[in-house]
Amino acid sequence: MSVSDLPEFNAFLNLTSGVFVTLGIYFIKTNRQEAHKICMISAFSVSVLFLISYLVYHFQVGSIRFQGEGWLRTVYFSILLSHTILAVIIVPLILRTLYLAWRKRFDRHIRIAKWTFPLWLYVSVTGVVVYLMLYRLPLSP
Repeated sequence: MSVSDLPEFNAFLNLTSGVFVTLGIYFIKTNRQEAHKICMISAFSVSVLFLISYLVYHFQVGSIRFQGEGWLRTVYFSILLSHTILAVIIVPLILRTLYLAWRKRFDRHIRIAKWTFPLWLYVSVTGVVVYLMLYRLPLSP
């Protein structure tokens, strides 16, 4: 795998994290705690791998300029801004949510997980959208 493959790999990791988070919520709602635990640990692991890969890519390549114009540029930067802010906010939320589960403080875990889940899912999905808009969107010259 070369550095040029990392953006697509990162989008795949974001998508995978979002799938694990969604499955984890499904499993806890159907009272399957062990499957929930496995999915959430998997989502966390994939997210850590994403962060490492993302940093490796951007330390080597730098930032990539969005080529779209007009309303598309506004949409892109709106998504990117919300994604970036929430990506920073979600890290301590994820860590706290996992910590509370690990300590078996499930009443507090559930309260914070109600915030963590939708934000984590949003960050995962918008990460894929940002990738698609930045690297795959066909733009006219």
